[in-house]
Amino acid sequence: MFLTPIQVESYAGHKADETPRRFYWQGQWLGVEEVLDRWHQIESKPEWPRADYFKVRASDNHLYLLKHDLESGEWHLGRRW
Repeated sequence: MFLTPIQVESYAGHKADETPRRFYWQGQWLGVEEVLDRWHQIESKPEWPRADYFKVRASDNHLYLLKHDLESGEWHLGRRW
């Protein structure tokens, strides 16, 4: 999967960066209207570090796959439908 680094503003509840609220992609901020699915990569390997994945519906009505790398703290866009 090709990953594009992005900026994300997220909700911090019990832990930091718990849920994405909006992200910056292609020169604009897109709000997260709904988190449709969420899953975790729990094994830590160099090629697959621990991460949280979010399938979201954004304010432009497209679906996106967002990845939060828990080791580096970086966010990436993995896919857009």
